[in-house]
Amino acid sequence: MQNAPAHPGPLRAIAGKVPHYLNAINVSESLFAMPFGYIGMALASHYSGGSGWPGWHTFIWITLAFLGVRTLGMSANRIINAKEDARNPRTAGRHIPAGILKPLEIGGMAAAGTVLFFVAAWQLNPLALLLAPAAALYVVLYSFAKYYTWLCSLMLGLALSIAPSGAWIGVTGRLDWPPVLLTFAVAMWASGFETIYGSMDYDFDRANRIKSIASRFGVRNAIRTTRVLHSLAAAALLALGIWMGLNVFYFTGWAVAVVLLIYENNMVKSGAAAKVGAAFAFNKYISTQLLGFTVLAVAWPLGGFWPW
Repeated sequence: MQNAPAHPGPLRAIAGKVPHYLNAINVSESLFAMPFGYIGMALASHYSGGSGWPGWHTFIWITLAFLGVRTLGMSANRIINAKEDARNPRTAGRHIPAGILKPLEIGGMAAAGTVLFFVAAWQLNPLALLLAPAAALYVVLYSFAKYYTWLCSLMLGLALSIAPSGAWIGVTGRLDWPPVLLTFAVAMWASGFETIYGSMDYDFDRANRIKSIASRFGVRNAIRTTRVLHSLAAAALLALGIWMGLNVFYFTGWAVAVVLLIYENNMVKSGAAAKVGAAFAFNKYISTQLLGFTVLAVAWPLGGFWPW
C-alpha cells in the first residue's frame, strides 16, 4: 500500500515561501532609498557633533524602521493594486495575480511590517514614535493616488523621501532644516525615476484611466519632466553640502551622482521600454555611491571643501 505524500508543516511551508515574500516587496529595491536614509543618519550624527556614527543601537533600530515601513508600504501596494496588476501584461506575473501568494499572506506581511516599524520608532525616541502613525498612513494611502491625480509620481517620491528625515529624527530626536533639504532632494530624485518607470505603462494607463504624468502629457513630456526633477535634486544636494560645510569627499560623490543622472536620462530619451527598465534599476548606483562618499566626508573631516 502506497503511503500518502507527507504535507510540510506550517513553519516549513512559510520558510519555503520566504523568497516569494521578499520578492513580493522588492527587497532588492531597498538599495534605491535606504542609502539616503543612512546619509540622513550620518549627517545627523555629524551635525550633532559626532563622527557620523550614531552607535549600534540607533543604527540597528533605524535599519529595522526602514525595513518595517517599506514592508508595510509595498505589501499595501500589492493588495490595493492587485486587480489592476492582473489586467496589466507587465504586472500580471506578480505574486497575487499569479496565485503565488494570497492577499491574506501579503496582509500578514503588512501587519508584521507595521509592528516592526512602531517598535523601532519606540526604541529610538518619543518624536520618532509620535510621527510614526503619519508616516505609516502615508505609505499606505499613496498607492491610491494614481486613481485620482497625475501627481502620483511626486507622491511616491515623497513616500521614499521620508527615510532621511526619519533617520535624522531617529538620531537627534528633533527635525532640523538640513534634513528637510535632503528630503526635498530625495523626493525630486525618486519622483523623477518613478516618472520614467510609469511611462512603461502608457498604453495600459490610457486605456484604463490610470493617471500619471506620461498618460496625461505623453511619454516625451514625462521624460522632460524627469530631467527637471533630477536637476532640482542635484541642485538641492549641492546646496546641502555647501550649507553643512562638507568636504571634498561629499562633493566628489555629488559630482559622480550628477554624471550618473545625466547618463540615466540619456538612456531613456528614446522612450523605449527596455531602456526605461534599465534606467530604473540604475538608480541604486546613484544612492549607494553617494552614501559612501558622504560617510567619508563626515568620518574624515578635512576642514571644508578643499583638503588643504
